[in-house]
Amino acid sequence: MLTFRALGPFQARHGDVVLDLGGQRQMAVLARLLVAGGRAVPVSMLIDELWPGEPPAQALSTIQGYVSRLRRALEPGRAPREEAEVLVSAPPGYALRATSDQVDSWRFESAVKMEGEPARVWERLDGALALWRGPALAEFSDLPWAVTEAGRLEELRLIAVERRADAGLLLGQSGGLVADLEAHASAHPLREEAWRLLALALYRSGRQGDALGALRRARVLLRDELGLDLSATLQRLESDMLSQAAHLDPPAAVKETASIRTAERPAGPGISPVSVTSAPAELRVVVADDQALVRTGLRVVLDSEPGFHLVAEAENGEQAIAAVRETSPDLVLMDIQMPRLDGLTAARRILADESPPKVIMMTTFGTDDNLYAALRAGVSGFVLKTSAPEQLITAMRAAQAGDALIDPAVTTRLIASFAGRTDPSAPPGLAGLGDAELDLMKLVARGLTNQQIAATLSISERSVSQSVSKLLDHLGLFDRAQLVVSAYESGLVNPGHMGG
Repeated sequence: MLTFRALGPFQARHGDVVLDLGGQRQMAVLARLLVAGGRAVPVSMLIDELWPGEPPAQALSTIQGYVSRLRRALEPGRAPREEAEVLVSAPPGYALRATSDQVDSWRFESAVKMEGEPARVWERLDGALALWRGPALAEFSDLPWAVTEAGRLEELRLIAVERRADAGLLLGQSGGLVADLEAHASAHPLREEAWRLLALALYRSGRQGDALGALRRARVLLRDELGLDLSATLQRLESDMLSQAAHLDPPAAVKETASIRTAERPAGPGISPVSVTSAPAELRVVVADDQALVRTGLRVVLDSEPGFHLVAEAENGEQAIAAVRETSPDLVLMDIQMPRLDGLTAARRILADESPPKVIMMTTFGTDDNLYAALRAGVSGFVLKTSAPEQLITAMRAAQAGDALIDPAVTTRLIASFAGRTDPSAPPGLAGLGDAELDLMKLVARGLTNQQIAATLSISERSVSQSVSKLLDHLGLFDRAQLVVSAYESGLVNPGHMGG
């Protein structure tokens, strides 16, 4: 089935195959039609929104060329004169014809707006939040319409996190929600609903002092940031906790049936049934770092923290890919710089798989380039190796909850600072290439054969051969030797740095 993914790196897929959608601007045409939700977008609007300010003289023919190539990618079996069924002409423009099951952002929004019994809401939102693989539409952050839509989807995601937690509280899962809500409130300290849910979860877990402490933290933050006191809702909650009001206890029906109730499987593909009263599943983790000392330290942290299980370790990106495919973990802690295959390249390969784990990148340096590259790779978080153990645990819990580890304000600043750049590490001569092409070029420049590259990236040798040919055509080169020379001359790699 043809599917579209906007909640993370932008993709169109036929089953397990990621389609080649062309360059950034051509992909933006498809993304803009997806954002329109099936409605027609006039060509004049496409031109104005794809080239804000001053469109090129041949903008109309360029758009038509983009549409033609996208149609071939989306419907490769369509005869030349046959009507398109996916990217259709809808005078005076174009529209995307797809169902909500085919588009992750449409499916997500439908789930967030669904009403129903707490068990059904819990499970539907649990599956919906799992659709997120990174910031939405980050590739198009230089285009105002994409920034607006990304902000709207992010707000819906936060609402989904809070609605899921609210349903969980009604189902008697207070204890299991505390860690997730702590991470959520820390990441979004000005959201009063986050503090209300955290305080209530703590209170219903028998932690009255901690619940009141959470409300005190919220009061200090709101006063320092906005000069405001707690809202009437939070003040009333604080008062009710001090008096141990009976209505704060879990509903009686939940107390009586919590041991036997299970959630009914909801309609819709890709959402698995979950027991509504079971404790959160153990988080299975793969650690990938070329330094044994770092891996040992992380092993100690994970072994000492309940709810975490280290299932594999890797010393480089190749081993990380293999470990993920062998163990199917929930989360990968991945070093950015590693030998043989760097962490960002490995992360892109892992996240391109069907139902990938969450990935948190680790680095020694908190530079904007590293952070931006990690965001573009579709990872769920970014931490320094020097972070305290509790910060690492919070990062992993945040990723587990489908929450944003990095504050949206930071993300917005970073994306804005790199607007218009394909990749912060791409030399000017290669700026038209995407991440996958740059990764391939680095491996070719290291002298790897197609067979070795196929083993490194866990793809077929034929796919590597085809990709190398496309790369040569794109750069106007004749053979592999020229490609290696170009990689060195452009500064993409150099003899003293072979780690990617």
